Amino acid sequence: MEHPRIHRDRRAKEIRGITLRAVEEKKRVCPVEHTGSLDNVFRKWIHNPKKLLGEYVKEGMVVLDIGCGPGLYSVEMAKMVGKSGSVVAVDLQEGMLQKLKDKIQGIEIEKIIKLHRCKEDKIGILEKIDFALAFYMVHEVPDQEKFFEEIKSILKPNGNFLIIEPKFHVSKQAFEETIEKAITIGFEPIKKPKVFFSRAMVLKT
Repeated sequence: MEHPRIHRDRRAKEIRGITLRAVEEKKRVCPVEHTGSLDNVFRKWIHNPKKLLGEYVKEGMVVLDIGCGPGLYSVEMAKMVGKSGSVVAVDLQEGMLQKLKDKIQGIEIEKIIKLHRCKEDKIGILEKIDFALAFYMVHEVPDQEKFFEEIKSILKPNGNFLIIEPKFHVSKQAFEETIEKAITIGFEPIKKPKVFFSRAMVLKT
C-alpha cells in the first residue's frame, strides 16, 4: 500500500502538471475574451470572406471551418453553400462555439452550420468535406503532422485546404516548415493567395 505522504506528493505533481498544461494551452490558443479582434467590421473589410473564399466555396458544398472562433467565416461560408450545403464549425473552446450558437440562433443559417468541439489533438469528425479553412490557427496546433493527416483523411479528392497564418506570429521560415509538413503528408501546394498581413497557401489532395 502506498504511503500517504508519497500519495500526496504524487497527486500534487499531477495537479501541477495539469495546471501547467492548462496555462500553456491558454498561451497558445486565442482566449474567448479576445473575440472582438476576431469578429468585427474592420476584420471583415481587410479579410473579406467573399474575396478570400469565393473561388473555393460553392453552393451545395460541405466545408470545414477549423478554429472557427466566434464564427465570422462560418457565417459567411454558410451563405455561400446555401441550404443544400453545410458548414462544420470546429473549435477547441466551448465559449467560442457558444458565441457562434448565440449569433445564429433563430436565423436561416442556423440549420446550415453544425457546431463541433474538437480535442487538442484531434478534430474528431468523420464527414467528408469539399473545402477546409484554417485561419490563424495552425500555429496553435501541437502536432501539425497529425493534424494534416486528419484533414487529408476527410477531404474529398481534389478538395482544397486553405491555410492562413498571421505574419506577426508566424515567421516566413516557420510557415515554410508548416507547408513542408503538409507536403510530406501528401498535400500539393497549388496557390499562394495574397492576404493582408498574412501568409497563405492553398493545398490540394
